[in-house]
Amino acid sequence: MANDSGFMNRHYFLLRRLHSLSGLVPIGFFMMAHLLTNASIAWGMVNSRGSQYVSADTIEAVGEITARQVGTFQHDVGFINNMPFLIMIEVSLWLGIGFHSVLGVYYARTGKSNTKRYAYQDNWRYNLQRSTGYIAIFYIFYHVATLRWGWTFLSPTSTAWSHEQAASTFSLALRGQMSGISAFGMAVSLFYFIGVTACVYHFANGLWTAAITWGLTVSEAAQKRWGFACAGLGAGLMALAWSSLIGFLLLDIEAAQKIEHDIKASHASHIEPEARSEPAAETH
Repeated sequence: MANDSGFMNRHYFLLRRLHSLSGLVPIGFFMMAHLLTNASIAWGMVNSRGSQYVSADTIEAVGEITARQVGTFQHDVGFINNMPFLIMIEVSLWLGIGFHSVLGVYYARTGKSNTKRYAYQDNWRYNLQRSTGYIAIFYIFYHVATLRWGWTFLSPTSTAWSHEQAASTFSLALRGQMSGISAFGMAVSLFYFIGVTACVYHFANGLWTAAITWGLTVSEAAQKRWGFACAGLGAGLMALAWSSLIGFLLLDIEAAQKIEHDIKASHASHIEPEARSEPAAETH
């Protein structure tokens, strides 16, 4: 234990900088991209990307807005899951999460909180940074275990998540049933709201402290300006996170399944959407 303590003390400044850097790359960048993709279930109505693969009959049955929302989200999820070198991206992400989590727990366990004696804003923010870090670890584990690893015994539904049916299976994982929401689903949805809120706060506040760690914001005025920027980014990411969860909770699962079926069939047939929409040429 003494050797570990000596190592940590000798390399304190390097490890602090690497810890803050890993929170930005790859974890922070991935989280921002992930939230942006998930939020397309809410703002996809203004984008036709993906819905072009949905048949006219399905669009008439489910409505154009739903087709655009689910189509855009499904298109983006399909693109991510078919990226080249995806396994390398996932490995680097997990290494970053592991490194950041282990060091984060060490710093949280060895740090001293003085909110009882000095209840200033920075002290409370430090305390929240530690607590949201713990919540984020449990949330990320649950999120990956139930959706990526398929541990349905931890989920309110026995239907495993699939990237080919990403919208409908995720909505089921939050609600626990096709219509309405079960008691288990309500608990999972509440945990998701708490989890994503903790992740966003931990990232936004971590950006503020990272600038101090790297010596980028030395003066109080600089820290204040950067604090406003981090708060603005955090508010934007929080809006993406909450809107995506609300979008999945309000999603018509049967309609989403019809849209996903059309997109899967279109991709499987290797027929371009423009070619499908044109009438077949007459032969003589």
